[in-house]
Amino acid sequence: MDRPELHAECLRRQAALLPRLDAYVSAHARANPEGLALAEHDTGAEVTWRAFDRAVEAFAAKLLSLGLGKGDVLATSLPMLKEHVFLEYAAFRVGAIVAPLDLRLKTAEVLEAFRKISPRAYFFLGETPRADFRPIAREAMAATPGCRLWVQFQPGAEGVLPGAQHARAFARDLKRRYLLSRLTGSVRRAARRVGPRDLALIIFTTGSTGSPKPALLSHEGILLQNIGLGAGFGFTPGDRMLVNLPPSHVGGQTEQLMTTLYAGGTAVLLHVFDARKSLEAIQRWRVTLCGQIPALFNLEWRLPDYASFDLSSLRFAIYGGQAVDRPFLERLAAMAPELGTGLGLTETSGFCTYTPRAWTAEEIAGSIGYDLPLCPISIRAPMEPGGQAGAELPAGEVGEVCFRGPQVFLGYLNDEEATRRAVSRDGFLYTGDLGAYDARGLRFAGRSKFVLKPKGYQVFPGEVEGFLAAGFPGRVQAVGCVGAAHAVYSEGIVAFLELAPGARLEAAEVEAHLAGIAAYKRPAHLVFLQAGEMPLNRVAKVDYLALGERALREVEALRARGGWDAGPG
Repeated sequence: MDRPELHAECLRRQAALLPRLDAYVSAHARANPEGLALAEHDTGAEVTWRAFDRAVEAFAAKLLSLGLGKGDVLATSLPMLKEHVFLEYAAFRVGAIVAPLDLRLKTAEVLEAFRKISPRAYFFLGETPRADFRPIAREAMAATPGCRLWVQFQPGAEGVLPGAQHARAFARDLKRRYLLSRLTGSVRRAARRVGPRDLALIIFTTGSTGSPKPALLSHEGILLQNIGLGAGFGFTPGDRMLVNLPPSHVGGQTEQLMTTLYAGGTAVLLHVFDARKSLEAIQRWRVTLCGQIPALFNLEWRLPDYASFDLSSLRFAIYGGQAVDRPFLERLAAMAPELGTGLGLTETSGFCTYTPRAWTAEEIAGSIGYDLPLCPISIRAPMEPGGQAGAELPAGEVGEVCFRGPQVFLGYLNDEEATRRAVSRDGFLYTGDLGAYDARGLRFAGRSKFVLKPKGYQVFPGEVEGFLAAGFPGRVQAVGCVGAAHAVYSEGIVAFLELAPGARLEAAEVEAHLAGIAAYKRPAHLVFLQAGEMPLNRVAKVDYLALGERALREVEALRARGGWDAGPG
């Protein structure tokens, strides 16, 4: 689709790009000092651009006073507190790198993350009304002697771990540090040493295979994503975005939070996702932009009093992360007058394709949108053995979905092998997705790692999943297909169908519907799950590893009854 005006706008903004993420806070503070930058829904706190910029300066001065600066990794295990945002942007100003960790990680997972990123400082939750995070931090302290600063966030002052300090103690001299910095110019000097290609964030991937990998995102890469998302979906300084996704994911960080702040809008912060609080925040703060994964929209819509919330301020609703059916889009269209979706990846610093704003729900249902010139798409053959990108494929042909350009991440920290598998020698990011791209935009065929090969044919799981979901709108809310070894056909397909609440579906109905696709694409076994039983990963996408394990158990039970290898597959 030819969109010359939008492409020109992206290139114009790129030419005027500031060198660091925090530089936009300062720019907005000069242009609109009393404008509202942050609204913290859980506390009711409001932060103007002037106050935001001063807080960033004070936190930056404090970090420098502790010997923390360019290249140092600051790990966090915190909700989306306003102080968390101050800390992040302060780190950006002095060249430190922020590594926000998922609050649901257990001790062994935090220790493994620390082993990979070697943090110099850790800002973490202590004892809270919901959980006590101190045992994890205690183990991390014992295992990480190179981490020199431990700051504990919790309501009360009691129970601070030996060797750590309470967040209030850390903040006690912020005003003095701010004034000293203004006098000495220490923060300004540090900021001048930070360039666009320097690291800003480490985001652990939540991919479907292997252990999470620490992806390195630069200031420039994130800012180019901000340009694409902001221009593609029309973010303005008058917009208010609900920020209710976790800080450990690009959805919460680079997309919701940082694109809004880049555009000069207001970020309405929710500490952690809660369906009711999300709707309350939209109503109270007159939120105009809401971007979530489908599972979160569904949780909000299922509230018994959903219809009582005033959501009339919403002008744009964005979804991403998984395929949806027509009833979902119709429900979303009733929530906001404009809809949008696209492909978002950790390795592209966030969004990299965008549906046109004028598209209807019907048009959005058939595409994941178009690229923009700052991160161009290319459908290619698999990477060559020598590391060069495979040949580019003709329009409309299914192949490896690739992107290139400065929005692409800088690699996985201390993992050259994984980086080489992801980025070709000539700079093409292999996303692991299979798809086709033509005048209708990008359409997925599945994950290259999960291509199924029953009877020697190549089957894309996404195609079968989409076919099954489309056949039972309002009755099936999620589908996942995986392969399992088959003695006759090498591999058989196991399909998991999660039913909508209260829905009923018989295997005979599904089998009759499957007559509409080629026989080799048809699942050999169907598993029906009740609402909420589909295994999801930490960003609420289908967990194909868990499905694979479940499929093995299903197949073992079928074999015990003589019903897998001996039956049709």
